[in-house]
Amino acid sequence: MPIPAEYAIFPVLNAALNGISTVLLLVGHWMITRGRVAQHRLVMLTALTTSTLFLTSYLYYHAHVGEVRFQGTGWTRPVYFTILVSHVLLAIVIVPMVVVTLTHALRGRFDKHRVVARWTYPLWLYVSVTGVLVYFMLYRWFAT
Repeated sequence: MPIPAEYAIFPVLNAALNGISTVLLLVGHWMITRGRVAQHRLVMLTALTTSTLFLTSYLYYHAHVGEVRFQGTGWTRPVYFTILVSHVLLAIVIVPMVVVTLTHALRGRFDKHRVVARWTYPLWLYVSVTGVLVYFMLYRWFAT
């Protein structure tokens, strides 16, 4: 079933927001490794904003469009569903992890922030990268 025209922009928007989040996460990590704390904070808050905008847009889109079925066949199906399942499960896990990591940082508990961020950062990065990959597999490479 084709996507209604009024919702056609959402997959591209969602992929762009995920892609922007990916870049911001990488830049934020680079900033903190250079000791640029203020810039790190700003970039990470921006990454949080783009991820929140993504989640809002994603939920709105799927509330109106529903399920979009993967059209690929053969070996692409298990690859797609492996990526999708890991993406969805980690996306569920990452939300509270980001909240905890952010809370520690905002309260100045940087020792705790660092401990949690060592896990949050790579998982959040994985979720944002695989979100873009899922978009391409679902809407570009294997769409009919």
